[in-house]
Amino acid sequence: MKIAVLDWYTVNISGDIPVSQIEELGDVSIFPLTPPEKTAENIGDADIVLCNKVLITPEVMDACPNIKYIGLFATGFNNVDIEYAAKKGITVCNAGQYSTNAVAQQTFAYILDHFSKIRDYDKAVRNGEWERSPAFSYFPIPTSELAGKTLSVVGYGSIGRKVAEIGHAFGMDIVVSTRTKPADCPYEVTDMLTAAEKADVLTFHCPLTEQTKGIIGKELLSHMKKSAVLINTARGGVVNEQELADALRNGVISAAYLDVLEKEPMSPDTPLKNIPNCIITPHTAWAPLETRQRLVDIVCDNIRAWQSGSPKNKVN
Repeated sequence: MKIAVLDWYTVNISGDIPVSQIEELGDVSIFPLTPPEKTAENIGDADIVLCNKVLITPEVMDACPNIKYIGLFATGFNNVDIEYAAKKGITVCNAGQYSTNAVAQQTFAYILDHFSKIRDYDKAVRNGEWERSPAFSYFPIPTSELAGKTLSVVGYGSIGRKVAEIGHAFGMDIVVSTRTKPADCPYEVTDMLTAAEKADVLTFHCPLTEQTKGIIGKELLSHMKKSAVLINTARGGVVNEQELADALRNGVISAAYLDVLEKEPMSPDTPLKNIPNCIITPHTAWAPLETRQRLVDIVCDNIRAWQSGSPKNKVN
């Protein structure tokens, strides 16, 4: 079978994951990135299409009648018209739960950065401030323990559960906000505004839907403590960026840590750019080597399952 990989660069930017695992499954064509106008051309007569963010529209599927399977290097599948794919008899499979540990880890990297002030103290030492200290211990920048702080988790899928579990291990009080109350949740479950009011840290791990689009905005932020920290590793679209920027500048909340933005790569016009208490990372929470290798393993396993007649992680 012919396999077209449309945006391998998004998974393998450093060249640290071999393509041999995919090559074992068919005749592979690798494209680092694919612009919209080249999508149909790059797919050509391929039977299998693998992609991360490339749009697979009805027009693309009509132009490439050989497509039988679309595999996603992602959990989200909003870049594929899955209903039209189903009408065309095309199987679409995603890669779920590959990034749970990595995203939870980065969430706590943000939390520890904020409360332990490692970057600030490193800068102070480099500037010679400790050398000039009259005492052996130099701590002019306030730090805080996590124990006893309230961690409010919005979304209780695999990532939300892992974040809550780690927070509990640190001695934090856990509050969960989710669409439906989970049967096995050992923590307090409440509505989003109450979770925001209680939070010392409010972290989002929910999907982007019509209900969550722009939910991090003026109203939600006005319910938070001035000392509270906001974290978003979910989707950029859950944030109203102008309203968050205004809140940060006006001291409505203490800080925000964001791994995702509404436009990616980051637009030079984002209102969140260069705000001192807004820390932005370039969508890296999912990107440790082990995580990306696990992702490729899942994608390849999905293909093998489909080829054997028992598709896994099918979304349509």
